[in-house]
Amino acid sequence: MSFPIDVSKYKRLKLDVSQKALSAEQFEQLSANVQVMRDTIIFFSAIAGIKGYAGHTGGAYSIVPEVVIADGFINGGESVYPILFDEAGHRVAVQYALLAFNGEMPFEKLYEYRAPNEGLYGHPEPNPEAPIKFASGRLGHMWPFVNGVAIANPDKAVFVLGSDGAQMEGNDAEAARLAVAQALNVKIMIDDNNVTISGHPWEYMPGYDVARTLVGHGMTVDVGQGEHLETMYARIRKALAHDGPVALVNKRLMAPGVPGIEGSHAGHDVIKKENAITYLKARGHNEAVEFLNQVEKPKVSVSYKGSSEDWGSNRSEFGKIVNGILEKMPAGERMKRVLVIDSDLEGSTGLKAIRQAHPEVFVNGGVQERGNFSAAAGFGFEKGKQGIFSTFSAFLEMILSESTMARLNEANVICHFSHAGVDEIADNTCHFGINIFFAHNGLQEGRDTRLYFAADAIQLKALVERIWEDEGIRFVFTTRSKVPHICKEDGAKFYEGNYKFEPGKDEIIRKGTAGYVVSYGELLYRALDAVERAREDGIDVGLINKPTLNVCDAEGLKTAGETPFVLVVEGQNRLTGLGIRYGTWLLENGLSPKYKYMGVLRPGEGGIQEHIPQQGLAPQDIYDRIKAMAGK
Repeated sequence: MSFPIDVSKYKRLKLDVSQKALSAEQFEQLSANVQVMRDTIIFFSAIAGIKGYAGHTGGAYSIVPEVVIADGFINGGESVYPILFDEAGHRVAVQYALLAFNGEMPFEKLYEYRAPNEGLYGHPEPNPEAPIKFASGRLGHMWPFVNGVAIANPDKAVFVLGSDGAQMEGNDAEAARLAVAQALNVKIMIDDNNVTISGHPWEYMPGYDVARTLVGHGMTVDVGQGEHLETMYARIRKALAHDGPVALVNKRLMAPGVPGIEGSHAGHDVIKKENAITYLKARGHNEAVEFLNQVEKPKVSVSYKGSSEDWGSNRSEFGKIVNGILEKMPAGERMKRVLVIDSDLEGSTGLKAIRQAHPEVFVNGGVQERGNFSAAAGFGFEKGKQGIFSTFSAFLEMILSESTMARLNEANVICHFSHAGVDEIADNTCHFGINIFFAHNGLQEGRDTRLYFAADAIQLKALVERIWEDEGIRFVFTTRSKVPHICKEDGAKFYEGNYKFEPGKDEIIRKGTAGYVVSYGELLYRALDAVERAREDGIDVGLINKPTLNVCDAEGLKTAGETPFVLVVEGQNRLTGLGIRYGTWLLENGLSPKYKYMGVLRPGEGGIQEHIPQQGLAPQDIYDRIKAMAGK
């Protein structure tokens, strides 16, 4: 079936900065280009949503006018760097659409947005499968990089697409000041739609104003309506004619004109099938509607030996567990003793449950991880007070300096980092939470900093309740993916009943004599599956869970190290994870079994559940390594 939207209406513009206004013909073509590209983004992003690959529709859809106009100036031969950088990588659908409309990629390739092994990742990353030209990294990280591009290309203007959410990051403040001080020819076009993942900035952050902030840094700022195409052209042309940095702040609703998501933070995510069909029907794209009705979500059904059939979401459970602790406190004590600061990810990290049940202790801090962490730590500066901070594990790398300051101040803060590892990380490599051991950066004789990673929801409850009153910084990690419950050999859930979590203690899940697998988190149940299969095949291998990641348990180490082999299996970076430490611990304690470790070692290739096997961490991979180490 050919592409079901008539894309022949699109004609790439050639624009000249000397032309102050568009001709009637140019305006008509611009309008047609904007509409057909927007229709296309609705269509192919909906495909990804139906297939279960998630995605982001509203942001990409919204910024099409400025993308099409800026591309027209690039095509017109102006002195413009030929890449439209974007500091909000989740809007990558517009980059893929532009590649197709400019003839660099077949339109049919768009069907594979976010699919595994197709190169159309959830954030832009250069790769052999798609001609994407840059990597956005994490939200709000692009502008400083673009400053460097501008310095390297002084004869060219450099475009960067911005957003009001990305502009909350401290990186952008630094970038603005450098751009002004060095008179860099950077033109940042900011989609100011008053929407972030968790709500509306003007409501949860009164006083925040993108334009006024940038004026304060010395930027030339032009505020206008993002949906007014004629003035948008004139404003971009004027910015290009200006020698030096310019910020175009474009006011509009999120996803203007799209039913079900217009003006809503739901527009940040992928459009639902029913909303996409309503939109496409109204635009007369009946073939596209028929196509969407034929798309099916791949069915995946799998069970793991040694684990339960029921699964739980640890990241969601975290908020419920904290609520249970809060509810035991006198109402008047909660605000005095606990502060919970969200970084615009409450629905993803479990903090939404806390906001709903106990809004008196909750603060939506916006997209400001460094400042939010420090605020939580500062609240916990006094004995008896507890700060709680949460974001994605990938963003842990952003708060390392702040964690050092918190440690020096002996602050009390629990940090919940969800989306650890690679399992079901739909946004691909830049969102991999694979360097959580960076948090293990205190001094050996200084104050304890503990890293915890529960195996399942039952253990997580016992863990959080046990460490709640501990002092210092406590990092608690969970995954984006759900996990089953670990079971005993008789089928009972391992962490039910009289189980009590003991910090620093390794846990024997299965006893063995031929060797031990040491694992934790989302790899534990996969390792258990491999261990059970190996035991069925006559290899008496054991399994150890290490829920306290950065403490050497001498007893557990001896149990594993006195057998013929030890295999560490983890979902963390093979260069920075437990594997590089555990071998040292063995040697320091006079233990010398055959030793290997498995971890994340390559960039992602898209998809959802495909990431674990792509890294060679599936149960079969673990089983094969056990057999090899056992000499079978």
